[in-house]
Amino acid sequence: MPGLYYEEFEVGQRIEHDKRRTVSEADNQQFCDMTMNQQPLHLDSEFAAETQFGERIVNGLYTMSLAVGLTIADTTDGTIVANLSYDNVEHPTPVTHGDTIRAETEVLDKRETSDGERGVVTMLVEAFNQDDELVCSLERTALSLKRDT
Repeated sequence: MPGLYYEEFEVGQRIEHDKRRTVSEADNQQFCDMTMNQQPLHLDSEFAAETQFGERIVNGLYTMSLAVGLTIADTTDGTIVANLSYDNVEHPTPVTHGDTIRAETEVLDKRETSDGERGVVTMLVEAFNQDDELVCSLERTALSLKRDT
């Protein structure tokens, strides 16, 4: 199913996304390797055991990327021109290996571009773990196709 065209977004609209993802140790390791992030809090069990978390936590940028990825099918799959910004990113609760993440989206704002050919949509993306604790929130602004263009 394609994402939404600009005209289909409604300010205040909330979307509970059906897709979920359980985060594995391999996911975290691979993301850290690909991005060259060698923070021991994500990779070193002995180091992490001595922190306030008591165990390794998942890379926050992976959590953010997963949160956005879980929303794509229902929001911008095939209907986006570009992501314009990610703002106000917060990680109120850490993600650990084995957590299952789900996402919700709320449309905060929409406006046509100055030429009227596309639209800019700002969405609040929230990710929750299996205990319904908020693990990540961010505002995502996307340049969206219009259906009639």
